[in-house]
Amino acid sequence: MTRLKIAIQKSGRLADKSLSLLERSGLTFARSKDKLFWYGRNLPVDLLLVRDDDIPRLLLEGVCQLGIVGENVALEKVLESRARRPDAHLEPLLKLEFGHCRLMLALPEDEAYADPGQLAGRRVATSYPHLTRQYLADNGVEADIVTLNGAVEIAPSLGTADAIVDLVSTGTTLRANHLKAVTEVLSSQAALYRCPAALDEPREALLAKLLTRIRGVQQAAETKYVMLHAPRARLAEISAILPGAESPTILSLEGQPDRVAVHAVCTEQVFWEHLEELKAAGASAVLVLPVEKMLA
Repeated sequence: MTRLKIAIQKSGRLADKSLSLLERSGLTFARSKDKLFWYGRNLPVDLLLVRDDDIPRLLLEGVCQLGIVGENVALEKVLESRARRPDAHLEPLLKLEFGHCRLMLALPEDEAYADPGQLAGRRVATSYPHLTRQYLADNGVEADIVTLNGAVEIAPSLGTADAIVDLVSTGTTLRANHLKAVTEVLSSQAALYRCPAALDEPREALLAKLLTRIRGVQQAAETKYVMLHAPRARLAEISAILPGAESPTILSLEGQPDRVAVHAVCTEQVFWEHLEELKAAGASAVLVLPVEKMLA
């Protein structure tokens, strides 16, 4: 039987959310003792659990057909691979709205920043040498790239670099090392990638089904089902308040000819402010329910 293999991070910040996304898309797996290969039970889709920086390589080599990995890791590994294979590329199918991070250029906090040109001929430490080199080249700058696998932020204080390019979330680590982020090199999040090799028809059909399910999960995460009672005379006003609701369902209420029940699928976030506006417009018995699954 034709099967798809998906590579995800074995452990780390993307691991749990990647697995949760697949499970919410209806996939179930028989988990192996070594936890590296999980066999798909209800669909011919298997799971490989590996290091995140191995995922782009497995895709490029055709070991697996799909992978969930941060854009920063995917782009860095593709650029690295182009030294051997100039045509190396990976196609992102979906951005997954988790694992957000920023790759930032940071300088000592007492150094003023004007533009990337001031890095010409200086040393820049990073765990992302190819992305850093590309960023500098795009800005017409040649610098000495110092590749470090960890503790990048201490390089300037040790005298091994004049600046760094590193992932930044809160900036606490930078401040602790007397650095400041000055400009963004790359904005990244988790994405679903496919291998560059063509797939046969059964695999393409299976991939299309999986993408439909994942999109449904993504849409359901932002969607709420709202139910309320409303004065019939104020239906237009109340419908306009419901965020992202195109055509609410209107139902008569037994024994209340001047009031109706309104049911709506809201495809945008429903905030407390919306509920307060609905109440001010005469709505009552307002319920906001999560949507578990959705196909548009």
